[in-house]
Amino acid sequence: MTLEAAGAPKRILIWGAGAIGGTVGAYLRRSGIDVTAVDANGAHVRAIRERSLAITGPIENFVQTLPAYSPDDVSGTWDTIFLCVKAQHTEAAAKQLALHLAPDGFVVSLQNGFNELTIADVVGRERTMGAFINFGADVLEPGVVHFGGRGAVVVGELDGRQSERLVRVHRALRQFEPDATITDNIWGYLWGKMGYGSLLFASALTPVSIVEVLDSRDARPALTALAREVMAVAATEGISPMGFNGYDPAAFGASRTSAAVDSSFDAMVAFNRRSAKTHSGVWRDIAVHHRKTECDAQFAPILRLARHSGIAIPHIERLVSIMHEVETGARPQSLDNLALLNDESVLRSSSTHSG
Repeated sequence: MTLEAAGAPKRILIWGAGAIGGTVGAYLRRSGIDVTAVDANGAHVRAIRERSLAITGPIENFVQTLPAYSPDDVSGTWDTIFLCVKAQHTEAAAKQLALHLAPDGFVVSLQNGFNELTIADVVGRERTMGAFINFGADVLEPGVVHFGGRGAVVVGELDGRQSERLVRVHRALRQFEPDATITDNIWGYLWGKMGYGSLLFASALTPVSIVEVLDSRDARPALTALAREVMAVAATEGISPMGFNGYDPAAFGASRTSAAVDSSFDAMVAFNRRSAKTHSGVWRDIAVHHRKTECDAQFAPILRLARHSGIAIPHIERLVSIMHEVETGARPQSLDNLALLNDESVLRSSSTHSG
């Protein structure tokens, strides 16, 4: 599908050209939108400059030329900026990109977590737009991104209003995902993704695939507890979480039935079986890149809201505690870690040990 500037932004700055930004940026650039990429990884930037950006995988294989710069080298201003960095880098990136944001421009968060809140603190709430993404992609090496599977893409204003700029962004995103949609409940999607995300973080505590964890009857009690706790916090905030790609928030609500829970898990398994992306980005951070994950950045707002509301979320707390140990290498990725999520005595000792 080609684009003839049919109401979409004419120029977009992609800040963070990794798995998310690289994939979206390549598709939008190919469609005819003037896309410029910024990335902090010097080797990735050099590879894109020298060899272009390669998109590989079962969806499509192509090579796309793309202007690429480091944060210190880019110049100019843009009306539309897509922020696509890891959650823990959001504040620093938002402060850097603010120098390149036009006075009437805005930032779209193509990330995981509640990063819209951080972006709004830097550039202003009225200059921030939310987005929800669930497609599968990974950076295989500098200049090469593997697009493993399609997933939901949703965009919405933070206050739920319809706007001309929202329509423009939606038209642009459809050049990447034809089924991209507009919502008046972007927070519902972001909370839904955090419920599902808790399951992905749990899967990253193990060496096995997303499908193997979600399909495990032994793992499901702990996974169910994680999703239930996230949905409970969402309820106290008056949020109506949205479902997607097999994840049904209602199945993990207070009035859930075991049949509804299993039905949602089976649907998530079916969705993930269709993707060539077998492990989460969190898993790759640990097993491949040996670096800190987005765990703290994504779950800190939930933990803070739970404490404020007096809600106990022990499984989420344990998930974060175990993840800290796995991130540092103090604990190996193992299926035993899933059992620990339900073992209060072991986790109490582990949390004390990790300080």
